[in-house]
Amino acid sequence: MATKRKKSRTMTETLRQAIADSGLAFIEIERQSGVLRQTLMKFARNEQSLRLDMADKLAEFFALELVERKGK
Repeated sequence: MATKRKKSRTMTETLRQAIADSGLAFIEIERQSGVLRQTLMKFARNEQSLRLDMADKLAEFFALELVERKGK
């Protein structure tokens, strides 16, 4: 029987989850990351995507990194 590969979360899902799990107010994330509160709110509500430079800032703030998968 074939085993199913666990589907990886997208960068978007990972960033949204990091925001939710942080327990920090949007204003605090804005202050520490440099990403505007309005942008964070719209992104968290799935109303707006992030530019890559904003995603980079959030990834750095939450200590996340993009890792290349083996075999790709």
